[in-house]
Amino acid sequence: MTIKALNHVALHVAHVEISVQFYHNVLRLPLLPRPAFDFPGAWFRLGGNQELHLLGNRKETVFSDSRGTHFALEVTNLDEWATHLATIKAEYRPPKARPDGARQIFVIDPDGHWIELVEFGKV
Repeated sequence: MTIKALNHVALHVAHVEISVQFYHNVLRLPLLPRPAFDFPGAWFRLGGNQELHLLGNRKETVFSDSRGTHFALEVTNLDEWATHLATIKAEYRPPKARPDGARQIFVIDPDGHWIELVEFGKV
């Protein structure tokens, strides 16, 4: 028995349509076809084989923070991401170097989920 890979991350969101706009337009994730479940949601491609699944009708409070519950996406051109986020007036924390040499930006989605954008190999 082995674990082959992370398949998907699922997030509860209050309004699927608002979250779709954020993940597609702000984070530029490609939208994927989604099976006809009996509840609202949307799926996105994360890199090669991973996915983000949004589950609609969130009613509970989101507990997320840059030093708590969040997920990270490896990116290229972190400075271009910072420019993009500033241009569209997204809520984010500017680039910062980590002790391991990676650089990161944290951006917050409409529900309060924090997402880390991380670039390795540049200081």
